[in-house]
Amino acid sequence: MKLKILSFFIIALLNGLCVSAQSIYYPSKNEWKRIEASEAGFSTNGLKKAIQFAEDNEYSGSKDLKQAILKGFEREPFHYLAGPVKERGGPAGVVLKNGYIVASWGDVERVDMTFSVTKSYLSTVAGLAWDTGLISSLTDSVKEYVWDGTFAGRHNSQINWEHLLTQSSDWSGELFGMKDWADRPPREGDIDDWKNRGLNTPGSVFEYNDVRVNILAYSLLHVWRKPLPQVLKERIMDPIGASPTWRWFGYENSFVLVDGLKMQSVSGGGHSGGGVFINTLDHARFGLLFLRDGKWNGAQLISKDWIEKATTSSKANESYGYMWWLNKGSRKWEQVDDTDIFYAAGFGGNFIVVDKQNDLVIVTRWLEPSKIGEMVGNVLASLDR
Repeated sequence: MKLKILSFFIIALLNGLCVSAQSIYYPSKNEWKRIEASEAGFSTNGLKKAIQFAEDNEYSGSKDLKQAILKGFEREPFHYLAGPVKERGGPAGVVLKNGYIVASWGDVERVDMTFSVTKSYLSTVAGLAWDTGLISSLTDSVKEYVWDGTFAGRHNSQINWEHLLTQSSDWSGELFGMKDWADRPPREGDIDDWKNRGLNTPGSVFEYNDVRVNILAYSLLHVWRKPLPQVLKERIMDPIGASPTWRWFGYENSFVLVDGLKMQSVSGGGHSGGGVFINTLDHARFGLLFLRDGKWNGAQLISKDWIEKATTSSKANESYGYMWWLNKGSRKWEQVDDTDIFYAAGFGGNFIVVDKQNDLVIVTRWLEPSKIGEMVGNVLASLDR
């Protein structure tokens, strides 16, 4: 009798685990289920107010992004648009709860530039290289993999993969006609002083710099030996059911020869044009993959170990991991207590916010960047926790 009772409880437990596993929802390629805000545990009026806030606080820059980019980076010597630029749309976004769409606004199928959100996609391609063993260790010197002189010299030869991923390499040189020192010089002081500054030991100082991000993309192209958009498409975007509309661009002069084939080295953002052009729903799928620790419908597309590394504070900046921002340190949102939230961020108010504690993904497009903390805070305040 006791054995029968024990068997009954074991079967019940296993059935419960199966139901729990089956309850994790993933959208199919052609269908994404929506549920009512109240069904997902939100105050309907509270969530509506959060969305209205996003719509009322549109990015203040011009819809002509050529003008907005050139104005935004006018302090940079020699800055020009080397890659494609597309006029932006209006505010748009989506909120996911437990994988389901609970709210959306604007044109979520419009393909737009996403600027430095691209960096989080680039980081993912690095993670895939690490997962598959193409990169043995993130502390390996990059010169062991890219031996064409890009990492030659006393300083650059010290740079490892982690330094590039955490934007702490202080790589010095020129790539595709763009000089590292000319990218985002200090807002004050003489630019010549910045040009002739001393170099920081790799790994010690965080500096946001697109030339060095593009060095990472160039280095990964040599490791994969095929275009990075192809890697991302085959290993991530197709398996998660992304649309066929997204693109990842480099510059007009960033074509290189690999194994005798001409390939474009893509950029890590739209600072000089290019980067990932994508719609809001595809962003949301990417965010959902990270919310689910790299798993999609039972397939582990990128390892949980990588996601943990990518979303852990780096030595040089508590607020930055492997090209993902963290809600802590100097970038902590005043309105949001949870320091485990991580997010991708790009010029013009483009964000993918991942909140594991509440099983949430929030994507915003063209939100005034300074308002993102308040926007996320409003969404969380509308959730009955």
